[in-house]
Amino acid sequence: MTDEKAPSRPHPGGDAGPLSRLSLNQETVRQWSLPELADGCARAGVRGVGLWRAPVQQYGVAAAARLVRDAGLEVTSLCRGGFFTAEDPGERAAALKDNRAAIEEAATLGTGTLVLVSGGLPPGSRDLPGARERIADALGELAPYAAERGVRLAIEPLHPMYAADRCVVSTLTQALDLAERFPADQVGVVVDTYHLWWDDTVGAAIARAGGTGGGGSRIAAFQLADWVTPLPEGVLLGRGQLGDGSVDLRWFRERVDAAGYQGPIEVEIFSPALWERGGAQVLAEIVDRFVAHVG
Repeated sequence: MTDEKAPSRPHPGGDAGPLSRLSLNQETVRQWSLPELADGCARAGVRGVGLWRAPVQQYGVAAAARLVRDAGLEVTSLCRGGFFTAEDPGERAAALKDNRAAIEEAATLGTGTLVLVSGGLPPGSRDLPGARERIADALGELAPYAAERGVRLAIEPLHPMYAADRCVVSTLTQALDLAERFPADQVGVVVDTYHLWWDDTVGAAIARAGGTGGGGSRIAAFQLADWVTPLPEGVLLGRGQLGDGSVDLRWFRERVDAAGYQGPIEVEIFSPALWERGGAQVLAEIVDRFVAHVG
């Protein structure tokens, strides 16, 4: 798909400008090809991109790494690994193999963060604790392998509505309980506003993730999307543009900053309404909303 070029924007205030931490997740503008994404971000003064495995594989992992590097961009994360909760030994072995491949792809792309969607309940199961233990088992096998390649595994808690079929890790506390079984430089967590905004314990969990108890920081990625109502059919694709919903985005940014995280802030919005628009228009709006509601 072709798209209009994003207008060139000077980077506000150099490295201290409000956009210095902004990263655009590829799925937010899935209407853009990978070259269009790299060019559009470079023109808009956005220095980071979060990538997804399928379009990167289609383009070629090594070629994608060169493309992004030549555009002067940083790959802030790769999504996704995970789906560790199967009970069948063959399915578990296949998941481990696929995650090792994802780790290799992350290393080739030059990102230190592989986002994990841990997996839901196996068909017919109601055993949430057992599913979470299988996640821990998989992390035990994969974390050293990833660390040898300079990649940290990042457990992303998803909203509880996804617990049955996508992710039995629903809160940041649950993610930390898993991550803290492993060295902080091997396993971290993702703070995603869309999934965590409802939890009245999330502030304390963010502080814990930042290592305020004396451990190393666990915050591997910080992602933004808003929660809008009414929820659309197929809630996975119902994330809102920054500032359009119920989430206090600046509150999250301030808590993450206070926890010591100064890394990229990724905007990851799955929205058919955004995908129907021109990518450059969507990105320009994100830049404006980021400054108004986050920075």
